[in-house]
Amino acid sequence: MTTSLILGPLAAGLLSAGPAQAADHAEAPIASADPPADIADFYAWNAGERFVFIVTFAGVGATTSAPVLDADVIYGIHVDRDGDQAADANIWVRFGQNGAGDWGVQVTDVPGASGPISGAVGSVIESDDVKLWAGHADDPFFFDLVGFQNTLATGTVSFTAADALAGLNVSAIVLEVDAAVIADGQPRVDLWTTTGRK
Repeated sequence: MTTSLILGPLAAGLLSAGPAQAADHAEAPIASADPPADIADFYAWNAGERFVFIVTFAGVGATTSAPVLDADVIYGIHVDRDGDQAADANIWVRFGQNGAGDWGVQVTDVPGASGPISGAVGSVIESDDVKLWAGHADDPFFFDLVGFQNTLATGTVSFTAADALAGLNVSAIVLEVDAAVIADGQPRVDLWTTTGRK
């Protein structure tokens, strides 16, 4: 999934979505066969002097109270500052367990950070002007499935404002950093996220 962000005094925070190539909500059989590596959505926005990234994964439909994590999956957040479709910065996130089975999260290569940032899943971790949280969350994506199906069946816009995903869960990574280190002086950045498995 690629998102372009225009950073400027008049346009800060405007997002224009590019082609979604792999994000889904558990509807693709191959992707849903590997929930920890299955990206549900990627959100990114400029909040004044801060920049926020959210990666949700593990599809939807889960009503469990624990995130779906796998130490063999790595999550990438990629930043292209010059429009050449190649990342100028790659932020990497991974999970791991200690001997007691407690899950932790680590993020590396964050622009402006002096080194890796890590801590317990479910906790807000703050270091080097970076905030990190990872864990279990209500799916923020809104989808009126009944209205969508009615619209397709009748040809008339028939949305009901009922969220078919309400109460369903995803696993999530939330990262907040200094906007200036993401933009690095550029008026626009292109963003996308990936997963990989060992």
